[in-house]
Amino acid sequence: MSVARVTEITSSSSKSFQDAIEEGIARAAKTLKNVEGAWIKDQKIVVQGGKIAAYRVNMKVTFILTD
Repeated sequence: MSVARVTEITSSSSKSFQDAIEEGIARAAKTLKNVEGAWIKDQKIVVQGGKIAAYRVNMKVTFILTD
């Protein structure tokens, strides 16, 4: 039997939502062990001067707790 925990993180990118997701997961995997999956909760953009300045995602990351 395993026990999992879910933590919510926010990640941003100047390139795309996909890049923001990949950067967020890569960073989470550096800190959290046994990352198993993620759920994208929200996607937002930051607009400056009438142009997209950043893509942001809020995600819930699931990881398995170890003994």
